[in-house]
Amino acid sequence: MRRNRKARRQALRMDTLVGPGTEMEGSLQSNADLRIDGSFKGTIESQGSVTIGESAVARSNITANEVIVAGMVYGDVAAETKLTITPTGKMFGNVVASSLIVMEGGQLNGVSRMEDQTNSAAQESSELSVLPVKHSDVG
Repeated sequence: MRRNRKARRQALRMDTLVGPGTEMEGSLQSNADLRIDGSFKGTIESQGSVTIGESAVARSNITANEVIVAGMVYGDVAAETKLTITPTGKMFGNVVASSLIVMEGGQLNGVSRMEDQTNSAAQESSELSVLPVKHSDVG
């Protein structure tokens, strides 16, 4: 019975593919895994993983659980768990991730900031609750 539930959940979870030769522009939001093998310009948000294939060019800010860059990314990446840049991957932008792997040959041209997965949510909420102090003019 346990296997049937797991198989059913995996069957319901579909991957999204932007294939080679395909050009898209806009905002892409998904609960499933995404794979870009074409060209994408805009924002990408996924609860799953986002893979930028070897032939892909993404001019995007990417937010996802895990990000794998094998092609070209021009934009910032926020990976909840891990960002992997493969030997063919090139990234031009800033990174926030719990884990960062740049394989030999891969390129990261930007600033990286490591965040512990358990502390990032608490840190973000504390940053959001800080309000600027307003000064009144005395004179």
